[in-house]
Amino acid sequence: MPWQAVSIIVPVLNEADTIEDFLQKLQPFRHRGHEVILVDGKSADNTCQIARPYVDRMISVNRGRARQQIIGAKMATGQVFVFLHADTELPEQADVLILQALEQNASWGRFNVRLSGQHWMFRIIEFMMNQRSCLTGIATGDQAIFIHRNLYRDSGGIAQIELMEDIELCKRLVKFSRPVCIKEPVSTSARRWQKQGIFKTILFMWSLRLQYFFGVKPELLHKKYYPSDD
Repeated sequence: MPWQAVSIIVPVLNEADTIEDFLQKLQPFRHRGHEVILVDGKSADNTCQIARPYVDRMISVNRGRARQQIIGAKMATGQVFVFLHADTELPEQADVLILQALEQNASWGRFNVRLSGQHWMFRIIEFMMNQRSCLTGIATGDQAIFIHRNLYRDSGGIAQIELMEDIELCKRLVKFSRPVCIKEPVSTSARRWQKQGIFKTILFMWSLRLQYFFGVKPELLHKKYYPSDD
């Protein structure tokens, strides 16, 4: 397979406190010929001003993670898309690992995840997340889902829904092929579990997934996930 450029697509909203450190860690990928695309959801802080020197492309649009990622994919010039949350850190050789995976006739995949907290329960949560996604082919956005441009197009891409866009995307992709499960982990923030309580958050997230499985509309789930937006 010839060399392929990777487009790292990052939806953000009000991340001024952490965006510089986050983007600095992506600069080695830019130096190796890949691109970083930042799609801002009209932040109320100075996220965009801080981020501008560290990205190749940037746009401000109406907030909504699915919408932001869809627009980012439209802007991307690379052959491979990586959808990365602003609280998730890629391993140093993520581009190499992704391109090696795609050389094995795969078209999409995800990374194992490691939560940033030290509580012993986080190790169990990580294990269950990683095992579940490998068994089912359904990953979460925290696992840095990557997709070849052609498959993204053929699958219909990300759905314009208020929540669970990562689950819906994987459901579309798995109809074409199973994901590659890269064992090298991304590191993602455990702040939601730490703030709201580990067991409470586990039950809440599983409740949302079950409701989505049984047909509850994503906009109703969004109101439960982001009650402060009402």
